[in-house]
Amino acid sequence: MQYRLLGRTGLSVSVIGLGTHQFSGEWAKQFSEGDVSRIVGCAHELGINLIDTAECYGDHAVESFIGKSIRGKRDDWIVATKFGHHYRSPSEKAGAWSPRAVLQQLEDSLKALNTGYVDIYQFHSGSNDDFDNDELWEMLNGQVKLGKVRHLGISIAGELTLRNDTHQLKRAGEVGASVIQTVYNRLKREAEREILPFAEKAGLGAFARVPLAKGFLSGNYRPGTTFSKGDIRSTYSQEFNDELLRSVEEIKRAVPVGRNMAQWALAWCLKNPAVSSVLVGCKGKEQLELNATAADLPI
Repeated sequence: MQYRLLGRTGLSVSVIGLGTHQFSGEWAKQFSEGDVSRIVGCAHELGINLIDTAECYGDHAVESFIGKSIRGKRDDWIVATKFGHHYRSPSEKAGAWSPRAVLQQLEDSLKALNTGYVDIYQFHSGSNDDFDNDELWEMLNGQVKLGKVRHLGISIAGELTLRNDTHQLKRAGEVGASVIQTVYNRLKREAEREILPFAEKAGLGAFARVPLAKGFLSGNYRPGTTFSKGDIRSTYSQEFNDELLRSVEEIKRAVPVGRNMAQWALAWCLKNPAVSSVLVGCKGKEQLELNATAADLPI
């Protein structure tokens, strides 16, 4: 495994980070506590030291899986989680951005993760109006001083990335954030225009999320593929999915003969020096091991 400094935080993160959205059950597979523990244990053996999760992956449920999986090895991990949502019911979540609501989310995350602190606490895909709340950031910087949060971050909403909206990014220093997370993959390159160059110049650590474009860049799907109910990709129109998959067919031509496309797609993201780590999910140990080897592949 290779490691890069996460901007000016001083943290050294594995270039392959473990994304955990899949553990929420929104990808047509249900995960048990044992499943997650085995994957996290394998990640540790492979040298991965970064886990990215969120408060709304099953109402702190995935955080709870993670907390149990790293018990006794907390100091080996850099744990990043997020804030901005609460559940109105077991199946309905809503934005929650007031300082009081976010403080409660932090306490719930600490409890679920079974830890006294989170390494990176990220504003989770909120609007610019949600972001421009001085009282929120004053409260969060207070939690940094208390030691419950080591570093603040901004997970930029996907639609803002695609519009290349840099408002939140340019205010990162003002609000005390030192890490950003943005959509970046071979299909969605908008972050190259301003977001990643700005992050690099400003000394911000940068996570690239959905580096495999929700699995489309795995090379396992063709135009016409339908996704089963319970898979988040089934909520997109067939026309939308087919358009992406036709683009993937074109991209495949750039993959060297004999090279696994998923590995190639991850290595492609890492060739950008602004990217500190790619956050990639997996369905099991075999996929995880394949992903981890991308750290060593030349492009």
